[in-house]
Amino acid sequence: MAETGASPLPPAPSARTPLSRAEHFVWLTARVLEQRRFAYHFLGGGADPVEAALAAYRNEDEGYGHALEPDLRGPVSQPLHTAHALRVLDSIGRCGGRRVERVCRYLTAVSTADGALPAVHPVQRGYPAAPFVPITDNPPSDLLATGPVVGLLHRNEVWHAWMFRATDFCWQAVESLDKSHPYEVEAAVAFLDSAPDRPRAEAAAHRLGRLVREQRLAVLDPDRPGAYPVASGYAPGEHHFPYDFARTPDSLARAWFTDEEMGRALDFLSAEQQEDGGWPVRWRQWAPGTALEARPMVTIDALLTLRAYGRPIG
Repeated sequence: MAETGASPLPPAPSARTPLSRAEHFVWLTARVLEQRRFAYHFLGGGADPVEAALAAYRNEDEGYGHALEPDLRGPVSQPLHTAHALRVLDSIGRCGGRRVERVCRYLTAVSTADGALPAVHPVQRGYPAAPFVPITDNPPSDLLATGPVVGLLHRNEVWHAWMFRATDFCWQAVESLDKSHPYEVEAAVAFLDSAPDRPRAEAAAHRLGRLVREQRLAVLDPDRPGAYPVASGYAPGEHHFPYDFARTPDSLARAWFTDEEMGRALDFLSAEQQEDGGWPVRWRQWAPGTALEARPMVTIDALLTLRAYGRPIG
């Protein structure tokens, strides 16, 4: 290539810390949103660029679409996309005000008769979607979609008419769980960690923790993953570990695991960083672009988890 006289690109980080390796991976592969999020969380970047990048995914109905969650393609708004957007806003301290009031109007419009959210709204029909995401004309209320949204809004002290019935749905769904799977339990924890009735949340979490251990939903010994069943419909090897349920030490799910169990899990998470600096995606891959877009998201989550538990990342 001929020399143009432009300033050269900065060199890749020379240090081999987990953070520097991940930084190179993010600049190499990530969408603008994940680049901005990485800069915010680890490089002293501002919140405004993150919010500006996120705005590209917002639609006129005040929901979010455009494959913000990579397994749902196409432009249309979806509850799972919108939940993802709220997580991003929460992580930068922007989950409040008029922006969230507008989101609540979207949530009201797409809610089921229960006042809760379906996992996938039928407007997705006709656009590509992961084969493990069912699209039906009258989808039921889903804790996986509703729990994290309600939890985030409670944590940010958002009060909107939509919240009342959605909160009631989450309590009923969580307290009636009998046989579950890891993603549903994670959604329950996201609700319980911020539910305003703390004694009730602690009691529900205690019962849920027993269920997780009895049904072996968390791999407690990473050296023996075969001793823990993979949930029906999951990809081979799509195991979940203690840190998946307790992303931070102050989560109610942290009490489900001993210090030794959590320590082994965090050792495993640290060792999962791959040669290119990113962490792997464990769920089923069905299109080349989805894994490419998801890995930087998983990488940021892994670094945040390790840092939350005091593990050195560089």
